[in-house]
Amino acid sequence: MISEFAALLDEAARTATPVPGRADRPDLDLDTAYDVQAASVGLRLARGERPAGVKMGFTSEAKMRQMGVNEMIWGRLTDAMRVEDGGTFGVGAHIHPRAEPEIAFRLARAPGPGADPAAVVEAVAPAIEIINSRYVDFRFTVPEVIADNASAAAFVVGPWVPLTGPLDDLDVVLEIDGEPAQKGSTAAILGDPLRALTEAFDLTARRGLRLSAGDIVLAGAATAAVPVRPGSRVRARVAGLGSAGFTAVP
Repeated sequence: MISEFAALLDEAARTATPVPGRADRPDLDLDTAYDVQAASVGLRLARGERPAGVKMGFTSEAKMRQMGVNEMIWGRLTDAMRVEDGGTFGVGAHIHPRAEPEIAFRLARAPGPGADPAAVVEAVAPAIEIINSRYVDFRFTVPEVIADNASAAAFVVGPWVPLTGPLDDLDVVLEIDGEPAQKGSTAAILGDPLRALTEAFDLTARRGLRLSAGDIVLAGAATAAVPVRPGSRVRARVAGLGSAGFTAVP
């Protein structure tokens, strides 16, 4: 079941052809879903992609309650998913891409058990995650979205800066073509993005994934996601940190 479902999701991502979500998959519990995720991303690594870090999902208590879970979920990042700040992102290769503003952390070293997240962070940056569920109509169960690598598609990271101050209440704006499309605060990320980083260390360690120096951790969305269409200029601005952006192309 694991290898077959992993191949199905991999094919859906490569061909931009959605598969049914909310399907009858009684054997897909949370543990199996993470096994599917690892197998699916493993197919990409076998094609030459390299691990780049992880992304967090369900990083608000309201979202966790809505989805009926009591902890966040996470997915894997690879180098092929990175879009350069100011670069382009081809929407035609994806099913229904959406952008959301985030905080990115770059690790100075591998986190040990009980690590102080601030002490492990080398730098912080404004970021955008582009999500793209491989399921029809963006409808899925929690195990299905975990198996689908937490809907991860691509990410953009702005200029890195040292972590010198609090991150718990910074204004965030997601702009489309220079106009605000969403406004929020980093407080939406578990009250403080550093808490999401702590969760990232714990949850990945439980699954045997070892984070390393230079890895990137996306802390989770600060606002709702916005659909990305060809020609859109997308930029996330975080007070005190700067901005990150890209242009969507066909």
